[in-house]
Amino acid sequence: MSIYEVRLERIQEWMTEQSVGVLLVTSPPNVYYLTGFDCHPHERFMALCVTASGERALFVPTLEKEEAEKTGFANIVTVSDTDDPMQKLRDVIGDGPYGTLAVEKLHMTVARYEQLQTVFGEDKAVAAEDLLLGMRLSKDQEEAAIMKKAAEIADRAVEAGINAIAIGKTEQELVAVVESTMIGLGASGTSFSTIVLAGEKSALPHGSPGSRTIQKGDFVLFDLGAVYEGYCSDITRTVIVGEATAQQREIYETVLAANLAGIAATKPGRPAKEVDRAARDVIEAAGYGEYFTHRVGHGLGIEVHEFPSMHGNNEQEMVPGMVFTIEPGVYVPEVGGVRIEDDVIVTADGVEILTSYPKDLQIIPV
Repeated sequence: MSIYEVRLERIQEWMTEQSVGVLLVTSPPNVYYLTGFDCHPHERFMALCVTASGERALFVPTLEKEEAEKTGFANIVTVSDTDDPMQKLRDVIGDGPYGTLAVEKLHMTVARYEQLQTVFGEDKAVAAEDLLLGMRLSKDQEEAAIMKKAAEIADRAVEAGINAIAIGKTEQELVAVVESTMIGLGASGTSFSTIVLAGEKSALPHGSPGSRTIQKGDFVLFDLGAVYEGYCSDITRTVIVGEATAQQREIYETVLAANLAGIAATKPGRPAKEVDRAARDVIEAAGYGEYFTHRVGHGLGIEVHEFPSMHGNNEQEMVPGMVFTIEPGVYVPEVGGVRIEDDVIVTADGVEILTSYPKDLQIIPV
C-alpha cells in the first residue's frame, strides 16, 4: 500500500467518525500530500473529492492532465476553461443527498463556497483543517530525508551568498547568487522570496532586498529556503563586513545564545511554548527584549509556514517527527539586526538540527 493510500484510508476513517458525507480538499499543499500531484491551479478548479462510500476523484485543469496521470491516481477528472466545475462535480458524486460537507475553511474563498452551495445546498460545512494539518504534523522517515536534502541545499546557498559579499555589491546581486545556487543544486524553486538585507535594513525582519550596497561595518542578513521534492527548508544567517563594533558583537552573541537555548528546550512531550520562552529569556536578560518582535519559529514541511506556530502561548505538545524553525532575532533601528535560524526535527529523545551552516560570528574581510 502506497503512502498516499495509507493517508487516504486515514481520511476515510475520519469521515466515518465525524459522519462526513463528502470531503473536498482544494489547497495545493494538501492535494499534494494526499495524492502526490503538485500543481498551483491559480483561478482554475482543482480538488480531491472523497465520499463516505469510498469514491475518490481528483479534479484537475485539463492542461495538467498529463502531470496528474503520472501520480497513478485512479480517477482523474479534467476541467477545461469552458467547463462548469460544479457540473463536473455532480457528474461524479450524483444528485445526493450527500450528507455533511467538509472543506478547508482557511483556504476556500467565499466565491468558491457559494458555488459549492449550488451543489450541496446551504447547510453549514465543517472544517477539515485539524485533520489535515494534524496528519502533516509528524514527518515520516521519507519526508525527513527529503527535508534534510532541502536543508543541505539551503546551507550551500548561504555559503555561496556569503562568499560573494564584496564592498559595493547590492543586496539584489547577492539574492541572484543565492537563488541560482539553489536551482543549480536541484531545488525546484525557493520556499519564499529570498531576503538579503545590509546595514540598517537588517533591522527589518522581513525587509525587501534592493539596490542598497554592501559597506564596511554592515550586518548582512541572509534568509532563504529551497523547495526540494515538494518540501521546504528555511535558514537565516547574519554576518558582519570588515569590522564589528562592541554593540554588534553583543547583539550577535545574544541571538546565538538564544538560538542555542531554543534548541536545547526542544524535547518530545514538552509544550511548544517552552522553545519560545527559552530563547526569549536569553534576549530579555541581555536587555534586548523589546527588539525581539516575533515568535521564535514556525512549522515547516510542504509549506514554509505550517502548523504548529512556535509562540510563547502554544501548549501543543512536541512529538517525534515534528519539524519547525528556531529563529530568534534582535532588530535595533538604525543599527541593524541579527537573526539566526535553524530547521529542527523532534526525535524520540531530543532534537536533530537539519541546517548545518556554521553559526559562530563571521567577520567578512574586505
